[in-house]
Amino acid sequence: MKLEIVLEPDNFTFDIADLSTSMYLTDIYVNKTLEVNETTNDLVYSNQFEDDPFIVFLVILKCLIMLFIILAAIFGNLLVIVSVMRHRKLRVITNYFVVSLALADMLVAIWAMCFNFSVEITNGEWLFGYFMCDVWNSLDVYFSSASILHLCCISVDRYYAIVQPLDYPLIMTTAKLGIMLAVVWCSPALVSFLPIFMGWYTTEDHLNFRKRFPNVCSFTVNKVYAVVSSSVSFWIPGVIMLYMYYRIYLEAERQERMLYR
Repeated sequence: MKLEIVLEPDNFTFDIADLSTSMYLTDIYVNKTLEVNETTNDLVYSNQFEDDPFIVFLVILKCLIMLFIILAAIFGNLLVIVSVMRHRKLRVITNYFVVSLALADMLVAIWAMCFNFSVEITNGEWLFGYFMCDVWNSLDVYFSSASILHLCCISVDRYYAIVQPLDYPLIMTTAKLGIMLAVVWCSPALVSFLPIFMGWYTTEDHLNFRKRFPNVCSFTVNKVYAVVSSSVSFWIPGVIMLYMYYRIYLEAERQERMLYR
């Protein structure tokens, strides 16, 4: 059922159905609802079953699992970085991509996942204000996009190392490594910080909603941003990776046939 709320006296209208995914309007564990205060037009959080021991147990369990994942992501990726730094034999071009990927994944855990953890333990309420909501959304998109682009670069590197091994030292030079890493770290800003802070990623109604209710950090995108962002961050790198690994598979099959001749 589609629910529409009209807030007076400013005649501000927003559609709950369009925002329900990222606003945490309902929680599967706490069954939390949002209500509108008639005098202040503020969103009020109410927990219908906050005293239920089973629900409390599920929330605590969920938070512990999230905390474990965050710590594992931070220390696991940190271990990768330290290993490459301490062992000179590991300092090859491919591992520079791996170290950079580990850094991106670690920053996802520190920034995006930690903010998400805070939202979970407060039952969906955002405590850090309007500006930090944009920062969180930007960092989430930025580091997630950077991680996928790193995987794309690794697939290209492996393609040349396996399919064209004799030309690999000439193709994958230190200069080209630097250029690829610069592109990987700079290009995600074009689909994260720039459109989010400029307000291009969503609708005017959603921007007005966020300004009125800073205790709800939502990320509702318009169709143009959804297409552009998903193409740059997922579809194009995904197609490149599939093609590269398909060519690697064909080369591996060719070399296997040559061994058994």
